[in-house]
Amino acid sequence: MRTSSGNRRTSPLERLFLLFVWGGWLCGAAVPSAAAATGPCVARAENRELDYWLGTWTVTYPGGPGSSVSKVSLALGDCVVVESWESAGHSGENRFAYSADDGGWRGMFADNEGRVHVFEGQLKGGTAEFRGPSRGPKGESVLNRIQVTRVSADRVTQSWEKSMDNGVTWSLAFRGEYSRKK
Repeated sequence: MRTSSGNRRTSPLERLFLLFVWGGWLCGAAVPSAAAATGPCVARAENRELDYWLGTWTVTYPGGPGSSVSKVSLALGDCVVVESWESAGHSGENRFAYSADDGGWRGMFADNEGRVHVFEGQLKGGTAEFRGPSRGPKGESVLNRIQVTRVSADRVTQSWEKSMDNGVTWSLAFRGEYSRKK
């Protein structure tokens, strides 16, 4: 949408993306580890709901190039869960954070092929589910759903599904099996 001056307005999801990028994505690694132990997210139970995913993982998936590597860590005073992954030249990051302002989870996916997706989500009983819109190759609306599920202390699954009918039916785009590296 454009304003009368010709400038394009940003959507709430675009503003969230900009907040992640300008509010800490690029400087997250610069936060001293001593500061991480004193932030408000350390003690807030909601911020700890994805801690089961922290660690270094070997990821396998059908049609994949063997195994991939995923490193999941905390950033910005333990407030943001960051997954960095690499698979045969394809790499990316997922960032997830709990918003104390409104009691919801937010996420963002970005990769080295120029794709960016922004999600809203919730966590229940060892499963994180995030949903967000995108556009298909012909400009069609696509609803994306990512689920990260704890199977055991050393196993996690991640699935990415897409819906062309606003969530009535889903097709599987990716399903990864995560095994904790020892």
